[in-house]
Order: sequence, then structure tokens, then C-alpha cells
Amino acid sequence: MTDILLVPIVLVIILVMLHAWFGERILHKGIIFTDLAIAQFAALGSAISLGYFHHEYFYTLTLFFALLSAFLIAVASQRKLKLEAFIGLLYVLGASGIMMVLANSSEGMEHFKSLLASDILFTPMDEVIKSAIIYAIIALFIWNVYPRLEGFYKELLFFSLLAITVSSSVQLAGVLVVFVLLIAPAMVSISLGIKKRLFGSFIFGWFFTISAIVLSYFYDLPTGYTIVFIGALLSSAVVLFTSKKRQKTDA
Repeated sequence: MTDILLVPIVLVIILVMLHAWFGERILHKGIIFTDLAIAQFAALGSAISLGYFHHEYFYTLTLFFALLSAFLIAVASQRKLKLEAFIGLLYVLGASGIMMVLANSSEGMEHFKSLLASDILFTPMDEVIKSAIIYAIIALFIWNVYPRLEGFYKELLFFSLLAITVSSSVQLAGVLVVFVLLIAPAMVSISLGIKKRLFGSFIFGWFFTISAIVLSYFYDLPTGYTIVFIGALLSSAVVLFTSKKRQKTDA
């Protein structure tokens, strides 16, 4: 049992640490579906690789489409428009594109399911190591380059780093898992008013992901979807019961 659970647990520990940082910034910016739109575009790239190139250029296409969506969002963030609505359009564009690309593929629906939430229980260790190296490089840019930039270039770097992160994460875990890892830990940490928000995000993220992995192992459940379900359920409950009631305002 230990041998099977060790790799996915190491993976989610790494995933939570980087995604929690991005999640806090996304909530602060108020563009909640940014990560979902970028993840959907990354998934579109991988679907094109499967549908038209027999899995060749997989990472290249995944990264290209993720960076494309990141660039469009960065440009849109500097314009006077409803940014969240624009991001929503990008999301449905990516989602519909995936369905169109995979419509005539014999493996289409199976691949679509794995794009949403894959079974990380059997992730090879070499994939975890490769992703850890990518995430470490991204972390260096976050701490050393990102704080020095301003304006459009700072936004462009943020969304580009998010796109690179998501490109790797979607392949390992799936679109929905990426979304819940980005939003749930940060949202709970903010809702509870934890002073060290990032550390609080780590603790909650590790708790629900590791719990979901163990639960999926013992009850033979799909690991990715179990992580999404447990994360969404616990974070929704915490946020609902710890948030203050909205004050009534006079007409």
C-alpha cells in the first residue's frame, strides 16, 4: 500500500505548494476562472495532439495553447472590458474546441475524462520528478523576477507562469483537479482569516488531497474526481459556515 500511495502523495504535496500561491493572487485579482480557462486551453492543445497528430507534439501543443490563452488574458486585463466575462468566453471556446476535435476519435471520450480529472494514483515517479523541476524553475521566477516588474509585463509574466504550471498540471491531474487546487486552499485560508495565509493554504490543501487519495485507494474510487469532490465539499462547507451574513442596505 505504501509503495502505491507514496508517489501520488508526493505529487499532491508539490502541486498544492505552487498552486496555492497562484490561487491567492487569482482571488485577489477577482478573476476566479482564469485558471480554468487556461487549463481548458491547455487541454485543447493536448486534444489536438491526440486527434490530429497521434499524440505527437503533446507537450508543445499543450504549452502553446496555454500560453496563447495567458497572453490573451494579460492583454484583456489592460483593456476596459468585463474581464471575467471575457475569460468565460475563452473557457467555453476551449471546451467546445475539445469536443469538436475529439468528436471523431475512438478514444475521444476516454481522453476527455482524463483531461478533466486523471487517475494520479498510478503516476510514474519520473513524471513527478520532471514536473518538480519545472515547478522549481517557476518558483525561482516568482520570487526573483515577478516582484521587480510592473504593469503589463508583470501581468504577462504572471499569466505566462500560470500557463506553464497549468500545462504540466493538466497532464498529471486534469483540468478540474487544477481548478480545485488553485481555488479551494486559498479560499479557505482567506475565509478563516489565517495570518499566514500561504501556510494555511498548504495545510488545508495537503489535508484534503491526501485524504482523498487514501479514500480512493480503499474504496476503489477514481482518484482525480475524489480529490475534486472532497476539496470542493470541504472548502464550500468551511467558507459557508465561517463567512459573515451580508448586511441589508436601505433602498
